[in-house]
Amino acid sequence: MAASDDDARRQVEEADQLSIAEELARRLDRPMGVLGVLFLFVVLGQLLAEDPGLLAFLNVVGWLFWAVFVGEFLLRAYIARFSAAFWKRNWWQVLFLLLPFLRFFRALQAVRLIRLTRLARAGSVLSAGVRGSRSAGRLLSSRIGWLAALTGVVILVSSQLLYVLGAYPDYGPALSDAAMSTITGRELSAEGGFPRVLEVVLAAYSVGVFATLAGSVGAYFLRGADTSGQPPAWPPEETRG
Repeated sequence: MAASDDDARRQVEEADQLSIAEELARRLDRPMGVLGVLFLFVVLGQLLAEDPGLLAFLNVVGWLFWAVFVGEFLLRAYIARFSAAFWKRNWWQVLFLLLPFLRFFRALQAVRLIRLTRLARAGSVLSAGVRGSRSAGRLLSSRIGWLAALTGVVILVSSQLLYVLGAYPDYGPALSDAAMSTITGRELSAEGGFPRVLEVVLAAYSVGVFATLAGSVGAYFLRGADTSGQPPAWPPEETRG
């Protein structure tokens, strides 16, 4: 009986610590969200910068941002006492926190492993995109505003991936094609396996965006038939989830 009581007490304590860690995450939502959005643009700057001084500055800023992300995650893990429940709930964050460290493989360029280097840079872009999309959800409560921000993140990430993986020699055409494919579902002009897969994903996303916007507009006009006789405010005050 004593062992059962100790186990029950330990489970209650772990649940309490996990709740405290989640409350800390909610309190840090906005500042971490702002850093997440800025980090996405820092990664973009790293890809496009040609001046060695500017590139070095952006690299330092990027690693400082990532140190903050890692520190925030470790603080929450410490508060939760590194419990199994915490890791079960947040394991996917560990993956995206580790992806930027793949950039150390750039040293492998010396042995001409260019493909692995490109994959490492793509991992950094994808990690920044996940952080940026989560940040958009943290900062915006309006469904339409959140959807617009998320679409911007999808365009930036997909265009950077196309550029990093060599589908486009210049970033401008990659950005233009990614934007049109994300918004309208148009085919990408680049050839290759990755562009073909990406255009299918972006086409599916554009359908989802259209359906969400159609639902929001429909809800707006349905609310217009209220008994007050006054038209509803636009944009509609609705929150995600």
